[in-house]
Amino acid sequence: MKRKEFLGSSAGILLGAGMQTMIPSPLRALGRARTPSDQINIAAIGINGQGWSDLMASLKEPNVHCVALCDVDQHVLTRREADLVKAGFPKADTYSDYRKVLDRRDVDAVIIGTPDHWHCLIMTDAAKAGKDIYVEKPVGNSIVECKTMVDAQVKYNRVVQVGQWQRSQQHFADAVAFVQSGKLGKVRLVKAWAYIGWKHAVPVQPDSAPPVGVDYTTWLGPAQNRPFNLNRFHFNFRWYWDYAGGLMTDWGVHLLDYALLGMNAHTPKSIMASGGKLAYPDDAEETPDTLTTIYEYEGFNIQWEHTIGINNGNYNKDHGIAYIGENGMLILNREGWEVIPEKGKMEAVTWQPKVDDGLILHARNFLQAVRSRNMGDLKAPIQVGANVATVAQMGNIAYRTGKKLYWDNASLRFTDEAANHLLAAPYHNGYSIPTI
Repeated sequence: MKRKEFLGSSAGILLGAGMQTMIPSPLRALGRARTPSDQINIAAIGINGQGWSDLMASLKEPNVHCVALCDVDQHVLTRREADLVKAGFPKADTYSDYRKVLDRRDVDAVIIGTPDHWHCLIMTDAAKAGKDIYVEKPVGNSIVECKTMVDAQVKYNRVVQVGQWQRSQQHFADAVAFVQSGKLGKVRLVKAWAYIGWKHAVPVQPDSAPPVGVDYTTWLGPAQNRPFNLNRFHFNFRWYWDYAGGLMTDWGVHLLDYALLGMNAHTPKSIMASGGKLAYPDDAEETPDTLTTIYEYEGFNIQWEHTIGINNGNYNKDHGIAYIGENGMLILNREGWEVIPEKGKMEAVTWQPKVDDGLILHARNFLQAVRSRNMGDLKAPIQVGANVATVAQMGNIAYRTGKKLYWDNASLRFTDEAANHLLAAPYHNGYSIPTI
């Protein structure tokens, strides 16, 4: 499908005329709620980093079994196969091709922890196969992918949770409730930031042959065909436009999510961004190490900023969200929240520390929804993840075009055609954007 045809078709939710026939699992309750005693069989696809953490959190729940592990790096697969047994769980089958996992009748749900450029393809295939899905953030590697993934969830009616686990933490919910109570007065500015002091330059390295045991062709998938380079592999994929969106989509989706939630906001009226490779101009990364982005909404602005190689962020915190109101300011991060009043206008609230483990609670929330079939119980459904990923992608597009951009929410397009060329990440190697 050509880009213009796809963008036109995605202006509304695509329900489709019919649903692909699904082969039901003997253990899956597609049309009814399941009881807590029902066993849920899960498979994890992409298990080198966060996908493995998601799996371990899921296995803390009763009657949840891992039946399959999948990764294109045989070294990772072998290591995680052993790690699973060391953790006291039964041995799981292993795969390098995720499609074979989706073909299994006994797999009820999948965890997707691959690099970002694979999220859309695997998620839509999993939904078509009748699986429930826990997909890592950011949802998609483009605005069009985000929309496609929402359409897939709607059409195939699967439980889809996005790995924005802060949505399941009590202190984040308490902070948002305070913001929405009105006690801060009119909030005119929300700041969200990530200062990643531990990360340094990525030295330039020559291309090489892929390591033995790595299916590099599959790892590339829809991304542009390039020679293997260690800088682009595993964790560092985040810093290259082919596969991801840098800190804007890596940390930004976590923190902008709460900026949006606190303000009941969705897509902005306008976006502008400025920054670049100001810390390490000659290293191997493509995405900016320093960036400031301003989103305009009706009556307030949201400001995002990030830096690499600096720890001292706003209000002496390396990451967080600040809701700045006329009566006071609430500062929130993963460790807790507090309120600093404007003099004489309200009472201070001392630091309220976190009280729980968000990742464990988030996995539990997903599995509870798998059993209940109640999508409304999800803390971070695909619609939430797609909205904040879209907003983060807007920031990157504003940076890459160097323009102040205006968004037309009716057409799901910018008013600038150069920016619209970046709505969809190009697909290569015979892959195409899924048609829902």
